[in-house]
Amino acid sequence: MKFRVDRDVLAEAVAWTARSLPTRPAVPVLSGVLLDAAAEGVLTISSFDYEVSARSEVPAHVSVAGVVVVQGKILADIAKALPSKPVDLELDGTKLILTCGASRFSLHTMPVDDYPTLPQLPEIAGTIDSGAFNEAILQVTTAASRDETLPLLTGVRVEIEGETITLLATDRYRLAMKEITWSPRRPDISQVALVRARTLSDVAKSMTQAGTIDIALQTDGGKQIIGFEAAGRRTTSQLIEGDYPPVRRLFPESTPTYAVARTADIIEAARRVALVAERNTPIRLTFTEGQVVLEAGQGDDAQASEALEATLVGEDITTAFNPHLFLDGLGALGTEFVRLGFTHPTKPVLMSGKRSAEGEEQEEFLYLLMPIRFAS
Repeated sequence: MKFRVDRDVLAEAVAWTARSLPTRPAVPVLSGVLLDAAAEGVLTISSFDYEVSARSEVPAHVSVAGVVVVQGKILADIAKALPSKPVDLELDGTKLILTCGASRFSLHTMPVDDYPTLPQLPEIAGTIDSGAFNEAILQVTTAASRDETLPLLTGVRVEIEGETITLLATDRYRLAMKEITWSPRRPDISQVALVRARTLSDVAKSMTQAGTIDIALQTDGGKQIIGFEAAGRRTTSQLIEGDYPPVRRLFPESTPTYAVARTADIIEAARRVALVAERNTPIRLTFTEGQVVLEAGQGDDAQASEALEATLVGEDITTAFNPHLFLDGLGALGTEFVRLGFTHPTKPVLMSGKRSAEGEEQEEFLYLLMPIRFAS
């Protein structure tokens, strides 16, 4: 094996592929990346941990085709630190010799035969705009659980019906839902998948340079798997098994009492007031005609309050929220105004966006947040 590749191209491809390498691999070879230099002038860099796979294809000048496995993290660190010159890699016995300008590295290789076979990409189900996909994933994954003891809640439920994809995520304290359109291969497609939120976040961050992303899905027979492909990069992930809780029914049919405020103003006020809110203590919001008052702290503790202009429809209402979860929802909206819909002070608030104070409610993204009981 012998090939030459551009330093920036190598560094970016290895960094992307190695990002999903396990910290504590089940077997040593899973800490490696597979380098496959083909005679056609294509270098394929792959990683796999039996659940998530990543593959990147980049152009290379291949003198001698071949396959080798080397430590992924080490190769990524070396590639990032190399000078801006062409990189030559050559297999010498059990060592991979890397040369770049005056820099020379000798890397230990691992048995190629021990490396697991990467999963095949399922049939492409459709294509989605990468920018819209990135925005949707950022909005929804904020509500996914980070608690690995509840694996179902670390995933995002993906519901596909024709040209609409609905994403749902919850950690039991909040629920996010986003609807986006895409271009399916079959107009009558109807599928449901539970995908790791971490996988979706990685895809959204790393594939946005491409204009579109191909989505592949297999939910019947054999392994259940989802795949994404764009601009020479491909990643697959096994789906999470199990029945996701029926969260859609948690959204209220109507919210007769609601308030509208400027999103940036309420974010800034909530951040300031939350400075005196000790851990696990809420910030209180009191909505009256024309304003909302945010408060935190009580008794002998530090206290803070701030009043903002707000429009209220319905009766006065006082509620309280975890400040971090409240700010997550506000930050995910992406609209100039926020609408907070209430059914009762002790029931979840439904947050949605509005482009103007008097404009229509934007229901493509909804964020439902549980209130916290507080001492009056």
